[in-house]
Amino acid sequence: MQPAANDPTHTAMRAIRAIYAELDQRPVQRDCVRRTECCQFKLTGRTPTLTAGEALVAAAALKASGRRSLPDSADVETGRCPLLNPAGKCLIYEARPFGCRTHFCAAAGGPYTRNEVRDLVRGLEDIDAQLDGDGPHALPMAVEDALEKILHPPRGAQRK
Repeated sequence: MQPAANDPTHTAMRAIRAIYAELDQRPVQRDCVRRTECCQFKLTGRTPTLTAGEALVAAAALKASGRRSLPDSADVETGRCPLLNPAGKCLIYEARPFGCRTHFCAAAGGPYTRNEVRDLVRGLEDIDAQLDGDGPHALPMAVEDALEKILHPPRGAQRK
């Protein structure tokens, strides 16, 4: 079931999407060509972290792709992002987390500086606090937890 329009989860997800849209409007030159080298966490030594709201957006996109869970844990062992399909394409590219949008990839234009996105990061942190989040968590764990909340919301949180 989908959350009601006035549900805090729904409101938070809308706000996260608005932050992503604002980032897309920033005049920083970016050109992600989806090489997915940055999606090889063991290779890069970097795993994106997601706030509670970002994780909900990612989990909702994963669910919309027809998945009810993250792929096999073998991806965690190899360091491959669990949101890549077998062909190596992101399952949730349009809903990819903030860290995936602002990452260090030289081919895409390098990282955003903190000053370029400070206000958006604060917005993500504010939404996390509104959701009683406890700060960002590594992508696999964050998405698994959020997917569980979406698939099995507490009684009374489902749309009537």
